[in-house]
Amino acid sequence: MAVERIEITQREPYLDGKSLGAGGAYERIDAVVHYAVDPLHPCNQPIADIELATRVDGLVRLTGDLTLLVPEGGGNRSMLFEAPNRGNRVLNRMLNQGPVDLMPSAEIVPGDAFLMRHGWTLAWCGWQWDVPKPGPRMGIDPPLVPESALEPNAPMNYRVQPNELTASFPLTDHHVGSIGNHQLIATKDLNDPDAKLMVRDHMYGDAELIDRSKWRFAKDQSGEPVVDAEHVWLEGGFEPGKVYDLIYTPAKCPVAGAGLIALRDLAAFLKYSEDSPLAGTIDHSIGEGISQCGRLLRTFLDLGMNTDEQGRKVFDGLLVHIAGGRRGEFNHRYGQPSVQPTPTFGHLFPFADDPQVDPHSKTEAGLLDRQKANGNIPKIFYTDTSSEYWRGDASLQHTSAADGSDIKLPENVRRYLFAGTQHVSGLLPLASVSAFGSHGSNYFNIVDYRPLYRGAVMNLLAWVKDVIEPPPSCYPMSADRTAATREDVSEKLDGIPGLTTPRPAVLPSIYPLDLGEHAEDLIGTFPARKIGSAYPCRVSDVDDDGNEIGGVRMPDMTVPVATHTGFNVRHPTTGGEGQILEYVGLTLPFAKTAAERESNGDPRPSMEERYSSRADYLAKVKAAAQELAQQRYIVEEDIELCVTIAVERYDGLMQS
Repeated sequence: MAVERIEITQREPYLDGKSLGAGGAYERIDAVVHYAVDPLHPCNQPIADIELATRVDGLVRLTGDLTLLVPEGGGNRSMLFEAPNRGNRVLNRMLNQGPVDLMPSAEIVPGDAFLMRHGWTLAWCGWQWDVPKPGPRMGIDPPLVPESALEPNAPMNYRVQPNELTASFPLTDHHVGSIGNHQLIATKDLNDPDAKLMVRDHMYGDAELIDRSKWRFAKDQSGEPVVDAEHVWLEGGFEPGKVYDLIYTPAKCPVAGAGLIALRDLAAFLKYSEDSPLAGTIDHSIGEGISQCGRLLRTFLDLGMNTDEQGRKVFDGLLVHIAGGRRGEFNHRYGQPSVQPTPTFGHLFPFADDPQVDPHSKTEAGLLDRQKANGNIPKIFYTDTSSEYWRGDASLQHTSAADGSDIKLPENVRRYLFAGTQHVSGLLPLASVSAFGSHGSNYFNIVDYRPLYRGAVMNLLAWVKDVIEPPPSCYPMSADRTAATREDVSEKLDGIPGLTTPRPAVLPSIYPLDLGEHAEDLIGTFPARKIGSAYPCRVSDVDDDGNEIGGVRMPDMTVPVATHTGFNVRHPTTGGEGQILEYVGLTLPFAKTAAERESNGDPRPSMEERYSSRADYLAKVKAAAQELAQQRYIVEEDIELCVTIAVERYDGLMQS
């Protein structure tokens, strides 16, 4: 086992020892985990460059962060093991209705203590090499590949799409704006003659090479470029809405896939080892990852890593949230774990769990092939929002890559679309400028879907622990006429005044890619070259209000006060005409009165035409929440939470 030892750095009562329901009092443990990896072990062979990394005593060594919240007496004897998103612990935000605070913090705010009240043991494992250190975010200190071993080699692809004219950029992923703030990736050579900067109009637009004399590795200071290995500067500035690709060779080469080993081996150690701080208290383990970390877990499955070096099952269940149909830059040379939209290895076939034939390469493969060969298949919940569908990849998990028709899910899988939602749970008040720095043509989506996520984690535990069959999968399907193309849905939505729909020609899609002659060794040639036509994309169809019908519907959909979608088009002032923004959807409120509706030419009935009073609205919402509880998509105790969430939005929109 790769965990050599756990060095505890802090151990203290959580919340001063306050009792939290079934879990009783909790203890918080923070630690550094020391790993020693055998690069020749068959379980580690899928990890790119692990055999080239520097060794000590024949082993590849790394360290990583660990945080535990441990209930007295073992709680429900089940561990919820989270891969931190960009180094941030987000379980409390997503499952405890905690505050959405985007500033990194070591504090674990209990929120309503839902997880603790149900007795979960909580674990967070650092896995990401480019998390900034020191600081409160969790990561790893990765092994490095010496320069002498980097042969053959190929450069890295850095991509940026500005929201405003910008003179220079730090060399770190920017698609989540300043929230990312990852480690800067310095160039190996300030005057690298092979480095290239290209510009295109959209994600897959034709690239134009920018003359080397027009840009340099430098930082803008008072309007002048100052040489800097960690920044790129462009004469005249980077234009808003344009997509720029910088191709260069970094100064260092971390083994990005070491984070996957950390996840596997720490989860197994905590569950099985007599030296674990949790020894004797864990019967079941569920791995959870959100967004970036959902894609990480899809990569984990693709590599067959749910079997540890002793042949044991690592996770009994996996909760894979808002990953869509892609993977990520988690296991190739110069991989940037923070990257999401850049076309690279994580965009490659396969997308669905069971094997199917790629219509382009004619290769037959499924995401779970290696895990099936290794054994220890976990039970899996995939939960997505409408945003992952509209960006072009989520439907590939459950449709044919050839024609978009429905395919059958494996017996160990359940899948749920949270209808009419955006990537991150929506908030009040109405706003059109995000924390990422993006600016939408409409207000951002305000649907708070977190009660559905709480239902999912409890249903997965019941399936794993008590063999209780979960609620049926619920997602867009051609068979029940809830699936449609984005173009068809846009045409329907065009009839709603004030709702801006995307330009079809620039909608993001997934294409087969050519990553160069060394791609099989996970060494890419960038930028990737698209070959052939895009894979098919399906989204949920909509009702007469423009709200989605193909998924689990919160009361926001069934007792609506607005139209809610999973896309939002870039505001004209930020360039990229007609393109959709990453992660965000839109909310377009109904008119308050019939007179206002008629004046606007809005076909959607007004609030006063739908609901006779606030009390009438509240009663209908409660009935809708009770139905969700009866269907087991939410837990019984969250009926009132759903009512509270919906009424907050009713009041907010009526008063706006």
